[in-house]
Amino acid sequence: MTAVIEVENLTKRYKDTNALDNVSLTIESDAIYGLLGRNGAGKTTLMSILTAQNFATSGDVRVFGEHPYENARVLSRICFVREGQKYPDDATARHAFKAASMFFENWSEDVADELIADFQLPMTQRIKKLSRGQLSAVGVIIGLASRAEITFFDEPYLGLDAVARQIFYDRLIEDYSEHPRTIILSSHLIDEVANLIERVIVIDDGKILLNDETDAVRDRAVTIVGDAAKVDAWAAGREVLHREALGRVASVTVLGTLSADERAEISASGLDLAPVSLQQLIVRLTQKAGAESHAKTQEVR
Repeated sequence: MTAVIEVENLTKRYKDTNALDNVSLTIESDAIYGLLGRNGAGKTTLMSILTAQNFATSGDVRVFGEHPYENARVLSRICFVREGQKYPDDATARHAFKAASMFFENWSEDVADELIADFQLPMTQRIKKLSRGQLSAVGVIIGLASRAEITFFDEPYLGLDAVARQIFYDRLIEDYSEHPRTIILSSHLIDEVANLIERVIVIDDGKILLNDETDAVRDRAVTIVGDAAKVDAWAAGREVLHREALGRVASVTVLGTLSADERAEISASGLDLAPVSLQQLIVRLTQKAGAESHAKTQEVR
């Protein structure tokens, strides 16, 4: 696969806060990425810099091998859809789609029309009078119908209800399978997008915690459940992400891939293995990273 985005030692500082802290990563062509992390982790800042809507304090960004800032060759191949996108006061959805169709050379009127019908979007009402869900639908339609070579979705679908979000996910997969491109989904709804994304980028406190294939990420941890003494004995010396206990029963989530012999040993000990969902793993990783960061801060003080 070909790298379409290359980021090296990227830092963005706001006064005394690092929104991005020495970030380096590569994003490849024709893949669906999940850019995941909690609020304030740096997701929007990263996407804003990659799309030339913000400036880096230091570091280097290349999109299609070029710097994106004030670069029409690059920006014409990118679509950035974000929550709370602003439109002119008198603009309607029809105006927004017409403008997008003139900007994006791969624009699909068929995709736009199908989604307008799916979302039952009023086309002549001014955008500023639309509900939050309808406003989200406008962004989703532009993002999918643009068929841009790189499309960023910065949680614009949060205003949609569960049925409408599923329409978005179904349409995304359907169109992506016929017209592959690079799609970056920023989301808090990790379980909802887990089956869509092929690669996972986890960012926390401005740092990249994880950048790997989704299937490989799922295999990084396992949960052992059973007698607390046996569970703790088995987990000794391993990297524990999380532990819960109720009476004599404990549940421990540990990092690492288990061998067939280890699985047989666990079963023979009367313990149970439980899968770790992508959301659970990312939550535990960010909690662990946050705790370690806090501990280092306390040491410095």
